[in-house]
Amino acid sequence: MRSLPLLAAGAALLAGCAQPATRYPSLLPRANEGLNFTEPERPTPQATPDAALDGQIAALTAKIDSADGEFQTAAKDAEAKVARARGQAAGTSAWLDAQTALSVLDGIRSRTAVTLADMDQLRIERAQGGQPDYPALQAAMDRAGAIVAAQESRARALEAAIAPS
Repeated sequence: MRSLPLLAAGAALLAGCAQPATRYPSLLPRANEGLNFTEPERPTPQATPDAALDGQIAALTAKIDSADGEFQTAAKDAEAKVARARGQAAGTSAWLDAQTALSVLDGIRSRTAVTLADMDQLRIERAQGGQPDYPALQAAMDRAGAIVAAQESRARALEAAIAPS
């Protein structure tokens, strides 16, 4: 009886050394594990000349230039009226004239901003169509954005000059 536990322990040890009937996969790297999944470099597509788009850009640029000319003229008038209204109480005739001139500036500025938004819409439509950026459109948008920012800055400075303290 004493040899039975020893025999059972020996059988258990020998069972651990037995080779299984199933084959397990190798732990070596597989062929597809060495593949590179990064995107290949693709050349940047170049925009082809588009006469219709160039015409739209020219028309929108002309609108921006026209509105900016109007803004500059109206801004000179507003500066004169703001100078007369500076130090005046709110509600006086000079203050009301200055406010009216500032509202004219805001109307012109909004037309300029809408034209910039129209340019942006052209860019969005090109992107949705899968077309590359159009350098002439981007240049026109950059210029229009600078004009809109300058108009905004000038109008806010004039408004601040007669703001009640």
